[in-house]
Parts: sequence; C-alpha cells; structure tokens
Amino acid sequence: MNRIKKWLFIFFGMFTVLIVSAQQTIIKGSVKDVVTFQPIPNVMITIEETNQSTLTNSDGAFIFNVDVPLGEQILKISKEGFITKRFPIVVNEFRTVDISDMTLEEDLSQVPDLFNIMLSDDELDSDIGGIDNISGLLQSSLDVFLRTAAFEFSPSFFRMRGLDSDNGLVLINGIEMNKLFNGRPQWSNWGGMNDVLRNQELTTGLTPSNYNFGGVLGSTNISTKASSYRSGSRITYSSSNRSYTNRLMATYASGLLKNDWAFAISLGRRWGNEGYQDATLYDSNSFFASVEKKINEKHSINFTGIYAPNRRGKSSPNTQEVYDLKGIKYNEYWGWQEGEKRNSRMKEVDEPIMVLNHYWDFNKKTSLTNAIAYQFGKQGNSRLDYNGTDLVNGYPEGGGSNPSATYYQKLPSYFERNFPNDLGFAYIAEHEFLDDGQINWNDLYSANISNTAQGGNAIYALYEDRIDDKLLTFNATLNSQITDHIIFNASVNYKTLKSENYAKVLDLLGANGYLDVDGYANDFVNNPEAIQNDLLNPNRIVGVGDTFKYNYILNAAVIGGYSQAQFKYNKVDFYVAGSVTNTSYQREGIFENGSFPGTASFGKGKKMDFLGFGAKTGATYKISGKHVFDINLGYISKAPSIQNTYSNSRENHNVVPNISEEKISSIDASYIFRSSMVKAKLTGYYTQIKDANEISFFFADGIGAINAFTENGFNEEANFVQEILQGIEKKHFGAELGVEAQLTTGIKLKGALAMGQFTYDNNPDLYLSSEDFTNVYLGKANLKNYKLAVGPQTAYSVGFEYRDPDYWWFGATANFFSNTYIDISPLTRSSNFNTDVDGQPFNDYDETLAKALLKQERFDYYMVVNLTGGKSWRIGSKYIGLFVSVNNLLDEAYKTGGFEQSRNANFRELKNDKALDKPVFGSKYWYGRGATYFVNVNYRF
Repeated sequence: MNRIKKWLFIFFGMFTVLIVSAQQTIIKGSVKDVVTFQPIPNVMITIEETNQSTLTNSDGAFIFNVDVPLGEQILKISKEGFITKRFPIVVNEFRTVDISDMTLEEDLSQVPDLFNIMLSDDELDSDIGGIDNISGLLQSSLDVFLRTAAFEFSPSFFRMRGLDSDNGLVLINGIEMNKLFNGRPQWSNWGGMNDVLRNQELTTGLTPSNYNFGGVLGSTNISTKASSYRSGSRITYSSSNRSYTNRLMATYASGLLKNDWAFAISLGRRWGNEGYQDATLYDSNSFFASVEKKINEKHSINFTGIYAPNRRGKSSPNTQEVYDLKGIKYNEYWGWQEGEKRNSRMKEVDEPIMVLNHYWDFNKKTSLTNAIAYQFGKQGNSRLDYNGTDLVNGYPEGGGSNPSATYYQKLPSYFERNFPNDLGFAYIAEHEFLDDGQINWNDLYSANISNTAQGGNAIYALYEDRIDDKLLTFNATLNSQITDHIIFNASVNYKTLKSENYAKVLDLLGANGYLDVDGYANDFVNNPEAIQNDLLNPNRIVGVGDTFKYNYILNAAVIGGYSQAQFKYNKVDFYVAGSVTNTSYQREGIFENGSFPGTASFGKGKKMDFLGFGAKTGATYKISGKHVFDINLGYISKAPSIQNTYSNSRENHNVVPNISEEKISSIDASYIFRSSMVKAKLTGYYTQIKDANEISFFFADGIGAINAFTENGFNEEANFVQEILQGIEKKHFGAELGVEAQLTTGIKLKGALAMGQFTYDNNPDLYLSSEDFTNVYLGKANLKNYKLAVGPQTAYSVGFEYRDPDYWWFGATANFFSNTYIDISPLTRSSNFNTDVDGQPFNDYDETLAKALLKQERFDYYMVVNLTGGKSWRIGSKYIGLFVSVNNLLDEAYKTGGFEQSRNANFRELKNDKALDKPVFGSKYWYGRGATYFVNVNYRF
C-alpha cells in the first residue's frame, strides 16, 4: 500500500510539473528579412517600459520566459542598418505569445552604409601626429552622441574626450590593427571597403568587449566571416569634392551555401586628380575576399584577404600670411610640370592583410576563436632634397636653395623685417607669390642638367622616407556562458614586427647621381666624418632606387592576455577585467652615422622592455525600464609607442631619458533615459595620463641655453634639434549629452553636446638632442594649465530628420564649435626662453612682455550647417538608393588646428618677429574644408 502511495505521489508530482510548465508565460518569435525572407541574427528585441531585452539567434529566433510582464506591451525590434519597428502585443498569464516571422527592412538612409567618406579616407592617415581622431571607431554606434561625434563633429578634428586615436583599438576578426609605431589604426589599409566592413561590434570607453581588454576609448571589432554577410550583390557609385572625386564599389556575398561554403568579394576604386585642397591627387584600389568552410556543427575556418594600395597628395599647413594671400585651398607642395600639377609630397601605402580564423564551438555556450594574421608591405612619404652636390676640400658645396614658394626668405614678411626702409622688395615678393607661388619643377631640372654638364651631381632629388613592415600576429579568444548570469571572456596574443626604415631615391630630376652626405652637419671642423650618412660607404654617389641618408631596422615583440567576467541580472549588470602585456623594442643600425660612429648607431642597440598592466570594473543599475545608471573605472599602464621611445632613430640608438610605461586612470558615469519617444544619455568623465613622452623635430634659432648645460659650450645658436618632453601629465574631464526625440513617425529631433577641459597637468622635463649634443637637459617646460591642442573642447549640435512613408528623407544639422587652441612650443616655455648665447639671462628681459608673447592662441568660434537627403526605391527584390549630402553649407572658413613654430626659441627672437604685423615665423594652421558635396547611388540585387 505504501508503494502504491509512493508511485501515485511521483505521478501526480510529475503531472503538476507538466501543467505548470505548460502554463508558463512566454513571448517568442522570429525576425526575417522583408525581401529575402531569410532569418536575421543579432536583432535586438526589447520589451519597452521594462529592462528586458534579448538577441535573435542564428535562426532569427528569440524567447522571453523569465519575469515576463503581463498586459499590453510594446515589442521593439532593431538592428543597425534596418528600420526599427514596434509591435503591440497582449500578454496573458500562462499563455504563449508567438509572433514568428516578423520582418525588418534595410534602412538605405543609414549614414555609415551610404556615404562613409569620413576623415578615415585621408586625414586620419596623416603623418602629422596632431591631426587624428576616432570618428572611424564610432560609425557603427546607435548612440546619438557617438553618431553625432562621428559624422558632424569629426570634420572639425574633434576628438572624443580630447584623446588620441591610440586610446581606441580596431580589430579585424579579433586581430588588433593598431600600428606599433604610433599606436594608431591606419585606416587606409582597409579603405574603400564599406560594404564588407559593416559588421562591427563597438564598445565605448571602458565598457567590456568580448575580444580584448580595450583602451579608454573602447574598441571596435570588424567581423569579416563570410557566412555573416547577407547574400546578394551591390554596385555603388559616388561623387564628391572632398578627398576624392569618384568612387566605385562592387560587392557579392553568397551566404552559406548547401555545401557549407560561403564567399564574399568586394572590389573598389577611389580616384581624383584633386580633392578640396590644391593638387591633392587620390588614387586608391581595394580588393577584399572572405572564404569560409563550415566543417561541421562545431568547427569552421575562414580566410580573409584585404589589399588596398593607395596614393594621395598631401596638403600643407600654412602661416596666416600665406592664407591671406592665397586662400584656404592653397598647398605649397606642388608645381606645374608639362601642363600637370605635380605634388612633391605623396603618401603611398601598400600593405596587404591576411587573416585566418578557426571558429570552434564546444557547445552552445562556449566557443574558442583562433586567429593568425600576416601583414606586410610598404609605406612611403616623398619629399624634395637639396643637399650639397660635390665635395670641396672634404666639405659638401653647391647645394640648392629651398624650392618651396613659402620658404621664409621668399615671402613679403621677410623683406618687411629686413628691409623696412625699402618696401619695394616686399612688393615684388608679394606679386611673385601671387602670380605663381608654387614649386618650379622646370628650374629644378635645369639646375640639375646644368650641373651634370659641368661634371657635377644632382642639386635636387626627389626621395621617399620608406617603411617596410612585416608583422605576424597570433590570437586566441575564449567566450563562455558559464551560467545564465555569468559570461567569461579571455584572450592571449602574440605579435612580432620587423620594420625596415630607410630613404630611397625616386627621381634625380634629369641628373645621373646624388652625393650621399649630410650637408648640414654643424660639427664638420671638429669631426670631418660628421657629414657621412654611412661611414661604411663614405662619399657614395647614389642613383634612382638606391638607399641613402639612413637605414635601420626596428624589431618589436608583444605578448599579452586578458580575462574578464561579466555578470548580468535583472537589476544590476557588472564586470571585472584585467590584462598584462610585455613589449620589447630593439633598433639595429645598417648605416653607421658619421655623427654617431661605432656602436652608437651601427649594429644592435640596447633592447628595451616594458611591462604593462590593466584593470577595470563597472556596473549598470537598471532603475526601471526607462532609467539606467552606468559607471566604469579603470587603470592602464602601457608601453610607449616606438615613435616616442627613440629620440632620433634615423641616426642613432638613443632613447628618451628616464623612459617608462605610460599610465592612464579613467572614470566615467552615465545616466540613460529611454522611452518610446525620447532617448537621452548624459555622461561625465575624468581621465588622467602620466609619464607620457613626445618627440618633435625642428630647426631652432636662439638655443643659447645649451651653453649653460654642456661641458665645452656650444658655438652656434641655430641647429636642427630633437625636442624631447618626458614625464608629461595630462588631465581630461568633461561631459557628453545626446538626446533624440521621435516626435511623430516621420519627424525626429536630435541634439548633442560635448564640453571638456583638456590641459597639461604638470611641468614635464625637457631635453634637446642634435648631431652636436645628446639629451641635454634644459629643466622643466612650464606647460601646466596650458590647453592641449586636441580640436574643439566645446562642441554641440542640433538638428532634425524627416522620413516620409514613400521612402525619401531629409535632415539638417547646425554644429557649433569653440575653445580650439594652438599647439604650443615647449622650448619657448623653458629656461632657454630667457637665456642668451653666453648661457646667462637676457639683460633686457621683460616679464610682462614675455607673458604676452607666450599667451596661447585660441581660435574663433564657428558654426557649420550640414544637409542630408535621399530616396530609395524597391523594384521587386531589388533596391536602388540615392543619397546626397552637403557639408558646411554656408562655406564657413575656420581653423581646425595649428602649431607654433619653435624657430624663434628665445625672448629676443620671438619679440622681434612678433613686432611685425606678419611674423616671419608665425604659427602654421590647418583650415577646415569649405562647402563640399557628396552624392551616392547604389543598386542592390
């Protein structure tokens, strides 16, 4: 009898469980493409007015079965690149709401998809360290502030939180793409491939990433897995007057085929004889291929090849005197040759990327991705050289004059300063500059041919500074859903770099040979060998294709890893993460420099090792479905870049004195409001950087302080120097606000605000080096509280979008910028400023006047108005899209940046120069583009 009761108890217990299970409240469904009716993965499904959301799986399906709210609810479905939809549903207790086969339509008006012609095409790839930003990191974000920063603020060289792009990481399939040389991503390596680089996972700030530890500006992982692309083809044509004139792209993706193969191919070309600035030629091709084989349910292999060779003509920063005479499109680097504009400063990048990934799904909750990548190729930056042509008594003579039309001795200001009683010279100089004002290529050829006829060598030569890199990277990333509430991420990586650096002769301009010596060596009398660029091959005559001037190899190796745990609950999400990285650099000299003979420049130098650590944590508190609070804080110590480790790697092994890892501390907190009508996010942040280094190269007059710090004195006040700032501290704090209001189904208002204060936070140590002295300490550079030259420190935007049911749209924004500062000269803020050639203070030094001379320039406030609009048509299963944008509609002229010239290195020099209305060595500036347009047409089938 007891046995019967026991079995009855078990039976009824199981029956009760089945009934309860059957009566569970569930919301489930699926999302498909409106045209192809294929499942769409990674669609965000949100129950509005709650804090619940989930993503669709690879079959486009989703389910809510925990804490499902009852009654009338709004289900929102959204994904980047698609038009967001909202579905009203009614949830009854113990019932299942099944809304399978909901559809999403591609949003052809999305800016990243249609006209991604941002600064990443040219300015982000600049070799000028003061010009870069992180707009490319933000293009895939749905956050209104980040989107505004990427597409409205970036043409003004706005930087997120005042930070350089080396604080944000870019990855392709988990492989980091930031360059070891300067820490920045080189966007041109994958430029012109918009259609196949749209699958991006963005993290901002210190928020957790599933792929790496990240930087204080977050990271972006670009997925090129072939099966992730929507099947179909697309052809796109674009026309613009910004950085290039024409763009043509063609893309095909197969999707996952029945034989478990998938392919994606993209071809592109961007070209133009001239962008907005004069003679800025653009010539770029792009090739992309991704091939995937799904081996079984657990394993797949994907190969990605990226090749984007590109050439572009550079544009020059100019003094205000030059802009006033020639306008903001003027570019000093070019001249006419045989009826065509020839730019002497060309940048060429040719660096293929190959990535092989192995995806291993242990089960539905744990996966391992292994990757190996190899990148190789060249970077070249051309320029003119005008060294001595022959040796006379062992010293080079016969060098040419500076061919630049803006050389200071050719401008009116030079004659106004040196011939104040006869302004006729200034008048002639001004009219010659107005009538021509460019490089005279014919004169360069004539000078070379004439000197060659007399048995001499080339006076002028065109050469390039060349970098040939070979980079091999390994990476393994583990992602595991340990429980319903805990996610674990970990990664290990290793990379090794061999970077060959040298100068290469491109064109001898009608001559047969060029003398490979340093015609500007100051210490020739005491050290006759100082003129030799390579003591192993003295007085060498080089021809086209030869290596000269300098030749060395930089070897680098990085090994590191990180681990991270994410905890997700109904009310609170939080995470903790840590990382460790070991970095080593070593220089190997191939040439033996005459000013640094023996082991000072030749052979292998000392190996530099750096150990970096990172730790961060953060939490998100979901007060309700509408109100969310988020906080993140972290500490990162990292190796200095190669660029900021060696004081002058072209000539010697010297490193920055007292060099150490750079330390970054950061915290940010956000309040997020979300409703069916309004989205808003307010963020406050504080970041401190310590032990940073910066190295600058320039010709300086008036460096008398050297005599006070060198043992034997220094006889000349002028020299080409390397300025080393060591132990820099910087402070960045401010606030960001983004607001978006959907007033009606067609009208949306949006606004964004960035207010920051970015300053030097200490007085760093200043050293000078040259061929005649090494790492001479000049004391502290008085920089504390000076503003950093990081673009506008205040920016805000207001605008609207109108979307018509007939698939046309229009938008306008007004953007306001202020508190943009010039990059100051540290040397003039050091003891050198008040020190005479005898090493003693100036006897006529005026403290009040000095303060006025050293006041940092702040640029004028300005406003930029941008317009966008377009139309899309669906013809059966095919699409045609048209997009048009006009930037800077009112043709506003504005300065985006600039730097003080350090040539006037002391009080007397600077006072005499600034006494003129047009200083001879005035600050140099960059101006933003005037009114520009972009038109895009695409056909998808």
